[in-house]
Amino acid sequence: MILLRNGALFDGVIGELRAPVDVLIEGTRIKEISEKPLAPGDAQVIDLAGRTIMPGLIDAHVHVIAADANLGKLDEMPRAVLYYSAKHTLERGLQRGFTSVRDAGGADYGIAQAIDTDMIKGPRLFFSGKALSQTGGHGDFRGYETSICQCGQGGATMSVIADGVPAVRTAAREELRRGATQIKIMASGGVASPSDPIGNLQYSDEEIRAAVWEAKSWNTYVMAHAYTPEAIRRAVGFGVRSIEHGNLIDDETAVLVAMRGAFVVPTLVTYESLAEFGRTQGFPDVSLQKLEHVREAGLKALEILRRAGVKIGLGTDLLGEMRANQSRELSIRAEIQTPAQVLISATSTNADLLNRAGELGVIQADALADILVVDGNPLKEIHLLEGQGKHLALIMKDGVIHKNRLV
Repeated sequence: MILLRNGALFDGVIGELRAPVDVLIEGTRIKEISEKPLAPGDAQVIDLAGRTIMPGLIDAHVHVIAADANLGKLDEMPRAVLYYSAKHTLERGLQRGFTSVRDAGGADYGIAQAIDTDMIKGPRLFFSGKALSQTGGHGDFRGYETSICQCGQGGATMSVIADGVPAVRTAAREELRRGATQIKIMASGGVASPSDPIGNLQYSDEEIRAAVWEAKSWNTYVMAHAYTPEAIRRAVGFGVRSIEHGNLIDDETAVLVAMRGAFVVPTLVTYESLAEFGRTQGFPDVSLQKLEHVREAGLKALEILRRAGVKIGLGTDLLGEMRANQSRELSIRAEIQTPAQVLISATSTNADLLNRAGELGVIQADALADILVVDGNPLKEIHLLEGQGKHLALIMKDGVIHKNRLV
């Protein structure tokens, strides 16, 4: 057992610090929280000296396999390079305080198993497998000069092309068979793909419904890449639970999303990072030309979502070396949201999105012991969560300490 003593508590739900508490951890779970000193018994006692204790962060949109900013290159890279890159990305993410991540295309059961067996000391992984894309969609990274059809093939690193209801059903079932915790589809044009305009609608009504049905049959859900109001309305109307990005959303659509109880996961840091570093890191020119269209709308979309009462998750969607900017998403969000709102998005709201409410993203009895101890108060100074974890005095995942400066 471990007893964390005298820490100011942000529980992931209430947007303010509670009086100093003791937190007792037994095995992988939080056993007890008390505002009165707990008897240590046989527990290891760690005095927090008034530092802030909070839940581990959750990043709901990562691509741990995206070793290069040019996603079209990934299929040509040795698998060993991709997996070692993923290992580095995951382990650095945990040291930044991210104890859970949801991969939006590319990661698989092998990486999840490596984490579960401690070969990778990273956050727990909720993976989608390969994202489902139509021909010429956001998951089709073939250049204009490539004519070989990849329909239904499983060789692509990030995605699989599936056209028509039978192919979509087969592709979804294949990812679920291989352990995917949710299904990812492409419902609009995107930035990183070469041939689809941002405003392009992707997948027919029947194809989206088919993916949603297959996910529901496994008691899970569909997350959909979508930028425009029409693409978002179609997706949530057909039962998609999680909209990724949503930069071009309007007020009317945001109200619909809220009424449907769906989530939106903005990923603002990736656009800022691509604008700053994309060209030098090999992001294709055709993608850079599309970038500004969605980048400028990002903060406005966040305000629209907040005003409509949409459940706002937190993701990053970073590529290549830019994945080191993961924690910067928190500070960018704080330009529109309060630090408390940002941290609730990154903890309890994301846990709800992952269907793990009450177990992840909170400090409460019986929750998994994913715990951070911060030097200072992140509800007043959210930048304390930047700096590659330098202000994190302690990092715990599943009751196991991965960093401790308090010995």
